[in-house]
Formats: sequence, C-alpha cells, structure tokens
Amino acid sequence: MPKMVRKGDLPVKTCEACRRPFAWRKKWERVWDEVRTCSDRCKGDLKRSRRATAQDVTNHG
Repeated sequence: MPKMVRKGDLPVKTCEACRRPFAWRKKWERVWDEVRTCSDRCKGDLKRSRRATAQDVTNHG
C-alpha cells in the first residue's frame, strides 16, 4: 500500500498572477516544473496583463 502524503508536505509554488501560494496537484504530476499559475483564471489574467504591457511598450516606445 502506498505511503500517505500529508497536504502540508506537498510542494508549493507562488502564482505569478495573484501571488498566492498553491500546492502540487496530481494532474500536474508530469508538468509541475512548467506550472506558473494556480488556475485558468489567473492564467488568463497573466496573459491579458502581459499583452497590455506589450502594447504600452510598442505605443510609447
């Protein structure tokens, strides 16, 4: 039988969009190194903010 892992013992990252900590999930098992945001909503917010920043640079530069 597999050893139980406590939730407090799971790896934690900080979301790049909302700056909140989030823990490892089974569905991220193979791509944990690539995960940068805690949710799809934060992923969309991050894309929107980067797009807006890129437009500001091209309009003002």
